[in-house]
Amino acid sequence: MRILKLLCLSIAFISFNAMAQEQEPQKSGHTNQNKFKQLYDEFATPNMYRTGSGAPGPAYYQQQADYKMDLEINDETAVLSGYETITYTNNSPDELTYLWVQLDQNVRAKDSPSKDINSSTVRPAQSASRFTSSYMSESFDGGFNIESVTSTDGKTLAHTINQTMMRVELPKAMKTGDQFSFNIKWWYQINNHVTDGGRSGYELFPDGNRNYVIAQFYPRMAVYNDVEGWQNSQFWGRDEFALPFGNFEVNITVPADHLLDGTGVLMNRKDVFSKEMMKRYEKAKKSFKEPIVISTQAEAEARETGRSKKKKTWKLYAENVRDFGFATSRKYIWDMMAVKLGDRDVMAVSLYSKEGNPLWEQWSTKAVASTLKSYSRMTFDYPYHKAISVHARRQGMEYPMICWNYGRPDENGNYDDRTKYGMMSVIIHEVGHNFFPMIVNSDERQWTWMDEGLNTFMQYVAEQDFGEWYPGALSKGDATYPSRRGPAKNITRYMGGNQDRIAPIMTKGLNTYQFGNNAYGKPATALNILRETVMGRELFDYAFKEYTHRWMFKHPTPEDFFRTMEDASAFDLDWYWRGWFYTTDWVDIGLKDVKKYYVSSEPNQYAKNYAASNNRNVEDLNWVYLVEEGSDEFDEKLRQGTSADNSPTLKEYMMDNFSAEERKTIKQPKYFYDITFEKPGGLVMPIIVEFTYADGTTKTETYPAQIWRYNDNEVSKAIASVKEIVSIKVDPNLETADIDTTNNSWPREVKESDFDKFKNKVKG
Repeated sequence: MRILKLLCLSIAFISFNAMAQEQEPQKSGHTNQNKFKQLYDEFATPNMYRTGSGAPGPAYYQQQADYKMDLEINDETAVLSGYETITYTNNSPDELTYLWVQLDQNVRAKDSPSKDINSSTVRPAQSASRFTSSYMSESFDGGFNIESVTSTDGKTLAHTINQTMMRVELPKAMKTGDQFSFNIKWWYQINNHVTDGGRSGYELFPDGNRNYVIAQFYPRMAVYNDVEGWQNSQFWGRDEFALPFGNFEVNITVPADHLLDGTGVLMNRKDVFSKEMMKRYEKAKKSFKEPIVISTQAEAEARETGRSKKKKTWKLYAENVRDFGFATSRKYIWDMMAVKLGDRDVMAVSLYSKEGNPLWEQWSTKAVASTLKSYSRMTFDYPYHKAISVHARRQGMEYPMICWNYGRPDENGNYDDRTKYGMMSVIIHEVGHNFFPMIVNSDERQWTWMDEGLNTFMQYVAEQDFGEWYPGALSKGDATYPSRRGPAKNITRYMGGNQDRIAPIMTKGLNTYQFGNNAYGKPATALNILRETVMGRELFDYAFKEYTHRWMFKHPTPEDFFRTMEDASAFDLDWYWRGWFYTTDWVDIGLKDVKKYYVSSEPNQYAKNYAASNNRNVEDLNWVYLVEEGSDEFDEKLRQGTSADNSPTLKEYMMDNFSAEERKTIKQPKYFYDITFEKPGGLVMPIIVEFTYADGTTKTETYPAQIWRYNDNEVSKAIASVKEIVSIKVDPNLETADIDTTNNSWPREVKESDFDKFKNKVKG
């Protein structure tokens, strides 16, 4: 009988549930959109080449490309010609049937489609120079002229040129460990980079002299790796270069009255330097405080007046570099000084014409030296023997051991702060590129931010160091170096701007809308906030250094960086990478509501409701009650007493559970606050809160970003305080890139609009 009753009850229960399901259909499910979801969907799967920790795996490999080059510049025709032998080593597990060679100068070829990928319109008004260049001038033809591609025995190799890429067919497939050498003979017309643009070329001076800064000038091997095979994405003029490491043996012939320097060790210094220059060079190797001039301005001016018909060959050799660049002119002033890095001395070097003085002789080489010290402190000791800064108008570009930088005084040698700081910053930035990507060799063509963003972050650190180490470099009124990028407040206008004109950081550089903000500013700021606000310097610096040590002279991907930063810090940062790097969300955290409470002996409405619903007398609850200031239950007398004075229940509990000595040490909070924070912005970030008390003191609390994990819109914190809080401010030091600070204060700050400011000014 009992079993029958249970069965009937079960049937009735099932029938009731079935009816309920028919009447209340189930809600549809949803995918995990939580901001703290792990990045498994976005990240590549770890493997034997790249591990889940972010380190190179046991099967990691990279190819090698070695070059022997004979180059010559014809100064009369501005033609660069070269004959090179490339020896390529296949360290991959794959069999290769062809090789891809980059022909970057072809972006300047007359028939290059690069100029046609951007939209253009007729401007109703424009300068005569712009009008002439746009509608009346023949486009400059600076592409490669490939005269031959041959094997070492002189046989022609089949090859196909596709814009800036050349495929060379191998006579025999390359297996793992095989080497193949081949020759390319080429020439091209050097461009005037001042008028025609470009990262490489010459500046023509009124007296007919040229300053050549030459790079991406030779056919060079593309990268082949485990991530995407051949990296043969076309060069359209913006995204820079992905290159394998190798050794370079380069002979460069120029007019005999030129000075020249470039990537690598100058092998025949005694042949190309005068005896006086050699003496000065030996002195410079021992000078750690001030640069020593190797070639003076007077000597440079004397060379400018001549045009030697003789030639001189400069021989350079570099090991384990990914690229090669050089600069040459008869106009150069040359100075250098030594920098102590670990147990090695490195030479900081500058080449500049008299047009750069007095600014360049004052600060260029010191900026190089300071940069090497800052970057080495944050990463690894600079491994090469020199770093060169070359003065070049409208330039800012980097190559191993050498870079060109802008910053020129007026004709009378005068310069303003903008020119001075601009020159210093571009030198710090371009010298810093020796570390990223010349050594930590990320793929600039695919992930521009890994090159420019990481380097701009480090630039900010180095700029602050420079201002501290060389206070004489700062202008009057500047306590610290006025960095343009890095501080959180400097990126808010971009992040809060038109979302149709913003792309995530994880976007190929060619396809970004605002290249400078996307590839430089935002990632640099993200890393600076990560270091200063989210992780703290100790954890961040350790992990960042670990990343650089793992991937120096290798090819890292974004995942390798993200994973290493977490692996070396025990800091789960998936929420940070997703928000800052994979979306265009912005930071906006504000104060929605602040309520103040006092302890009371009278039961409040909450207690009354509880007692009624549970059939109890409210007097029997024996609770501590809180009432909101300004409510019907609030009594002004509550402002006078302590919490224990206002609540017999609390006082009795303390008497029963704490000794007299213990009661003396117990803090009795008098003021209680219920603070609600809102998040109109999409990015989750820590909540930094500054409390100001009635006695004028302040206290800052930081609530971790994980406070948003259950509610992405608003969260609350209950605060018990001995002292009365008179104001609350979120992100008081502008650390989080909050785009709207009008909702950051309590009581709410009333800010005068620009219109009201103007109106009141007119009235005044």
